[in-house]
Amino acid sequence: LSPSSGIKPDTLVSTLSGGVKKRVALARELIKRPDLLLLDEPTNHLDIESILWLEDFLAHAPFATVTITHDRLFLQRISNRIIELDKRHKDGLLSVNGDYANYLETRELLLAAQEIHEQKLKNTLRRETEWLRRGAQARQTKQQARIQNAADLKKEVEELSFRNQKGTARLDFQSLEKNPKKLIEAKGISKSFGEKRLLPPLDLLVTPQSRLGLLGANGSGKSTLIKILLGELKPDGGTVVHAERLKAAYFEQNRETLDPTKTLMDTICPKGEWVDYQGQKVHSKGYLARFLFTYEQMGLAVGKLSGGEQSRLCLARLMLTEANVLILDEPTNDLDMATLGVLSEVLKEFKGAVILVTHDRSFLNEVANQILFFGKNSQGERALSVFAGFEQWEAWFDEQKTLAKRVTNGPSVLAPSSAPSNVSLETTPARKKKLSHKEQRELAGMEEKIQEAEKKLTELESEIALPENASNAKKLLDLSEELHKTQSEIERLYSRWAELS
Repeated sequence: LSPSSGIKPDTLVSTLSGGVKKRVALARELIKRPDLLLLDEPTNHLDIESILWLEDFLAHAPFATVTITHDRLFLQRISNRIIELDKRHKDGLLSVNGDYANYLETRELLLAAQEIHEQKLKNTLRRETEWLRRGAQARQTKQQARIQNAADLKKEVEELSFRNQKGTARLDFQSLEKNPKKLIEAKGISKSFGEKRLLPPLDLLVTPQSRLGLLGANGSGKSTLIKILLGELKPDGGTVVHAERLKAAYFEQNRETLDPTKTLMDTICPKGEWVDYQGQKVHSKGYLARFLFTYEQMGLAVGKLSGGEQSRLCLARLMLTEANVLILDEPTNDLDMATLGVLSEVLKEFKGAVILVTHDRSFLNEVANQILFFGKNSQGERALSVFAGFEQWEAWFDEQKTLAKRVTNGPSVLAPSSAPSNVSLETTPARKKKLSHKEQRELAGMEEKIQEAEKKLTELESEIALPENASNAKKLLDLSEELHKTQSEIERLYSRWAELS
């Protein structure tokens, strides 16, 4: 925590924000110099720069980590093994060596093979059942073992059918039928608190096609901008004009409006048992079932739900509100992967505007078509920058870090304005290094090694496609891991070949 943060060593932890509490908790565990660090949703409440720092730190940490997280990009960058708990896998568990991308490919292969295997078993069971129903004579000649096999087959089909069921929340936000072309128009708005300028002058137009992502450190002004746009806070300067039929729905980060003592039923439907959804009367139990709540849970107090279940409940309540502007403050916290995927698709199809604050960079990149970054300029003053997507922002951010390191480490690159008149800014090409005898031999055999690796890759792909392997989950997993290793080796060989060449 920098001195400029205003937080002192004797500050009570209970008074800190969620993001600062998370950093304090990390510091407390890291100071113990652990051999193993357990992390439960470590990116929740952290700002983007803290997440990037943590990512880089864990990727090079000398200790082992076990992390529970739904942040897909975080998983990709810090993990070398993924374990998923899901009833769809045999024994409820899938373990994949490799990063998150390898896990996704392997999971898709296994689940597809499992569904094919279920269909084959169903066809076999249907033929066996028809044979048993042919009559008394057929049953008399039927061996007892075959009857038992049919019973075992029925159990296996039922187990596979149960495992292959896909349970995902059904989301669909209500938008107004006709939306005006301009929903919110802000001109020259700014905001300061005392001498501290939080929001520099800004022009912003929100239309039904807007998918605006707000990105920046905790306390940088994201919430302040949202309040000004909604009319809850007056700007120091400038104007905010709302469309005549503006209706906004708000998803709050900390779920403050949920009463922990109320039941799910009372939360969704305070009066009676029916809700109005998209012009129709829907029973509250049926409506809650859309969000994967069981009938037993519907009578529970909200305070007994997990964080992810409370987030789903907030989404369920939000979907009952007609709106043409959705404002979502950290909606991905604690949500499972399947629900994240559905939410992403629904927001892209929503007919109104979406203003999104989230630490989930994959989600932000999928949904947002414009990112407003709350940062600082070279003088340390608040500054706003616009980017087309998260990838563009990250490339810019990495470039800024490189430039900052150059300034810190000394003027290794001279700026035109400061270059002496007798120094050319054109760089001289580096002298080529001569290969050693060992490197020459390595280069000579490189092409053959690449051909052998690519041949092995083709053979593995053919083996995975064989029908007999489709029903063997362990064999398919082993082949998939070998495939990923071979792909990585090919990439390494090509990289080395280029380096030697």
